[in-house]
Amino acid sequence: MTTRVEQKERTRRAILDAALELSAESTLAAVSLRQVAKQVGIVPTAFYRHFDSVEALGLALVDESFASLRTMMRDIRQGDPALADIVDRSVTILVDHVHDQRAHFAFIARERGAGPPEVRAAIRHQIELFERELATDLARLPGTDVWSPEDLRVLANLIVTAMVATAEAILAAERRPDVEKETVERARTQLRMVLVGALNWRSQP
Repeated sequence: MTTRVEQKERTRRAILDAALELSAESTLAAVSLRQVAKQVGIVPTAFYRHFDSVEALGLALVDESFASLRTMMRDIRQGDPALADIVDRSVTILVDHVHDQRAHFAFIARERGAGPPEVRAAIRHQIELFERELATDLARLPGTDVWSPEDLRVLANLIVTAMVATAEAILAAERRPDVEKETVERARTQLRMVLVGALNWRSQP
């Protein structure tokens, strides 16, 4: 027998999934509360038992989507890879996660430029946090002791920007494996170029 708590969680999950599906056709800014409620099969007033607004729903989707990205980061960290190994591991894991969590990656790619203001701001904030976490990881690698914290942030920004662009390109290459393969190889080359420069970098005193 399903408990009240379990049913509430199922409905919340259904609302999140419906919003992902409906926003895929345009953006979350074009999705109404009534559309989501209809998709789930609940009355509009029942929506408010879970979220205050469509924007609040969007913020929950941002949190959920970036949880997927943090899972990806944990996978990259495993085994304490050397700086030179990070490129291949990062790109391979990125491709796997884009395929496994396509809806989340598509949501971030779509909403960061065209979503509601609150959602766009939340995505920017999460990307900044993501860069800070990566900078902290980079600071633990051999050879980075000669870099300033600001330079570590610059490197993290370059890597995250390249990874976001690559994820968006993989999404755009859906059902075109030749295009995806070219995108992945380009991403590896870009990141190798970044890291070749980084390995020879010395921060100014």
